[in-house]
Amino acid sequence: MPLGLIPFMFLAVPILEITVFILVGNQIGLFPTLGMILVTAVLGTLLLRHQGLQLFSEIKAKTEAGEVPGRQLVHGVLLLVAGIFLLTPGFVTDSCGFLLFVPAIRDAVWRFLKDRVSMKVMTQPSAGQAGVGPGGPFDRDDPPSSRAGGPTIDLDETEFGPAKPDSPWRDPDRP
Repeated sequence: MPLGLIPFMFLAVPILEITVFILVGNQIGLFPTLGMILVTAVLGTLLLRHQGLQLFSEIKAKTEAGEVPGRQLVHGVLLLVAGIFLLTPGFVTDSCGFLLFVPAIRDAVWRFLKDRVSMKVMTQPSAGQAGVGPGGPFDRDDPPSSRAGGPTIDLDETEFGPAKPDSPWRDPDRP
């Protein structure tokens, strides 16, 4: 979506919501209209909780299997958008939110985005990789030249502590 459409959407969506409020309110009355908005918010929250927990378990299973849960992550973002739509008062946004709860529609969005979005997998170092643990820069058995970050200066307890009065590194302005 071009960025120029965003200001238009900020104007068009509220105008559309107000129009639908007036039309529905004229047909069924004020209190039933407000009741419908409240019911859709509660129902949307329950649906979001149920599908979100299910999706979280799928993401966890994919991650533990060593796979990238790309489809599940897109579904998660779409569920988040659906939740925002359902918590926004209005029939149009509620309709869009409920449509995003349909897995087939989320899959259609995933197929649309799959070839247009690139994903980069970032991993944290584990024991044995660069980082903490054997073989990492903090492994004391490695020679200093093989550690990342350059030479190591090893201080003993007498050299480390409060600044000595005759130290060239002492701040002359501090007592």
